[in-house]
Amino acid sequence: MLTFRAIAFRKFKFQRASVSRSNFSKCFMGMVNHTQASTPSYKSLLSLHLKNHRLDEARVLFDQIPVPDMTLCTMMVTGYARNGRLGDALELFYEMPVKDMVCWNSMVKGCLDCGDLDMARKLFDEMPERNVVSWTTMVNGFLQFGRVEVAERLFREMPARDVAAWNSMIYGYCGNSRVEDAMKLFEEMPLRNVISWTSMIGGLDQNGKSDEALFLFGKMVGYGVEPTSTTLVCVLTACANILEFHVGVQIHGQIVKVGYHFDEFISVSLITFYANCKQIENACKVFHERMHKNVVVWTALITGYGSNCKHEDALKVFGDMIKIGVLPNQSSLTSALNSCCGLEALDRGKEIHSAGIKLGLETDVFVGNTLIVMYMKCGNISDGIAIFKHIAEKNVVSWNSIIVGCAQHGYGLWTLTLFSRMIRAGVDPDEITFTGLLSACSHSGMLQKGRCFFKYFSRDKSMVKLEHYACMVDVLGRCGKLEEAEELINDMPIKANYTVWLALLSASRMHSNIDVAERAAKHIFDLEPHCSAAYVLLSNLYASANRWGDVSRIRGKMKHSGVVKQAGSSWVTLKGQRHEFLSGDRSHPFSEKIYEKLDWLGGKLKELGYVPDQKFALHDVEVEQKEEALSYHSERLAIGFGLISTVEGSTITVMKNLRVCGDCHSAIKLIAKIVGREIIVRDSSRFHHFRNGNCSCGDYW
Repeated sequence: MLTFRAIAFRKFKFQRASVSRSNFSKCFMGMVNHTQASTPSYKSLLSLHLKNHRLDEARVLFDQIPVPDMTLCTMMVTGYARNGRLGDALELFYEMPVKDMVCWNSMVKGCLDCGDLDMARKLFDEMPERNVVSWTTMVNGFLQFGRVEVAERLFREMPARDVAAWNSMIYGYCGNSRVEDAMKLFEEMPLRNVISWTSMIGGLDQNGKSDEALFLFGKMVGYGVEPTSTTLVCVLTACANILEFHVGVQIHGQIVKVGYHFDEFISVSLITFYANCKQIENACKVFHERMHKNVVVWTALITGYGSNCKHEDALKVFGDMIKIGVLPNQSSLTSALNSCCGLEALDRGKEIHSAGIKLGLETDVFVGNTLIVMYMKCGNISDGIAIFKHIAEKNVVSWNSIIVGCAQHGYGLWTLTLFSRMIRAGVDPDEITFTGLLSACSHSGMLQKGRCFFKYFSRDKSMVKLEHYACMVDVLGRCGKLEEAEELINDMPIKANYTVWLALLSASRMHSNIDVAERAAKHIFDLEPHCSAAYVLLSNLYASANRWGDVSRIRGKMKHSGVVKQAGSSWVTLKGQRHEFLSGDRSHPFSEKIYEKLDWLGGKLKELGYVPDQKFALHDVEVEQKEEALSYHSERLAIGFGLISTVEGSTITVMKNLRVCGDCHSAIKLIAKIVGREIIVRDSSRFHHFRNGNCSCGDYW
């Protein structure tokens, strides 16, 4: 391929003898004038190739130009840089015998866009002269790389600053969480334009100061500055973040008045605003004002439905989007998968997973992380681990998702192994990692490991939150260390909330320690008088100890206080439909067949020596009634439905809103052996995988 200089010299070789190296610039300018007439056609063709990322075709055309002028060279250099081909851009740049200010500035910006700050600084220092754009570009570069102090120094050294330079510094401060410095600089500005106001409003909102952002917008309007569509997007986002519904509605009215309501970014912001304010019908109205082909607008509505727990609607919108030919991106796939999690709809999650594979997004870290969570929450741990392995560049969310998922499924040793790999990969653990590790220790009975992790993470006081104390109390309590758990609560540097005491009460119920339970319950009722879980745990503990008078007293207190016990329910999701059961429920259309199946299983259980554990029948009734009540608990009805409704040998997955009772746990182990199937039960605490008469929890739960 001929270089720029070779082309120039070949065209004008007759001048070689008379043109010295020092006069080359004059000759070059003559060449530029000589070819001006042909430049427009070359320029439009070259621009078309570069716009469509056809760099090789652009270079072929460029090499055919007899003497490319400065504009064409700058276009080619910029095209290379924008497409990540910095080496080619620099090579062409250095071959140019004459470079103007625009070319130098474009090359500096190209280096920054390609992530080479050092080369950008080198070129900046080599510039024969600089204008305000040169300085602003370099300031932007340092801010982009988090080098705020260097950017500040450069900004102060600028010979002259225009409003764009001030705006860049404000934007950079906000992007580096230096919002107070940004505000100070904003107040110092000799002249502000609408971009200055918008940058400051958006910066305040992005740094958790949404109320101040709205106040500043009010000042802006008071000064008579006309907001742009970008300004209104920032203001709507602030309203959405702090649920300022009435202000947002007023902004919506202003948007309609000035004719911005057909702007797609405005549409996205309005949909998000109404969805956050739980006005999903209004969000839907905004969406249906016009036909949208932009995936971002569709994603906003899918996400909005999901955040309002309207997961079926979210998946319908996702399906409609694909039907009209709008291809999903990472965000829309992630939102749709989150709705599958909300519905615990594994089959539909797999369909969306397939769509992601076809689009080449399976290994995308954001999609991959959501897939891990979806598979783990739907009980499919093997596919969750497979997805994790295929993510090319794992971030802390990837590691946390798999660690927490394995902990929930009771695979404690896997969790510890994954944590070791996370550390070796150079990924710093965070609060969620800590929660996952303590949860794994709790569910697997790893007392010493739990103590070690708690001590390790406690070195950083900012890392340990109330939820971690609750987890550690659970670790100690499950292992029977109730006194140590209570001592830990009493020695906490921050006041324990009711969830910490509830962990102790739950452990006391497990180990039938009424004294500790009563002390924990007293603290809970002082902090949260209407905590139904505390009443139920204490009542059940009294019932298992045959203290029926105390049971009656607790239930009377619940009734007097208006506390309602959450009804225990279990469900199976089959072909997108949720089949839910209560204890002793006969409302399902297949009830007769379900009870026949359970009665048949009851006979088989007795043959294997199963005897119902009556301490889990929490009513003062006869033995036969207790056994019958245990036989028809909601989780057993759900399993019965699964057995009569699914293919022989397939896995049955049951979800339950409360913790599975001990008697059912013993029975389900044997049922799994009798029917030769894996039965997965997710209760309020964890997943249980029942196979061949055993449970993944090792009877430690």
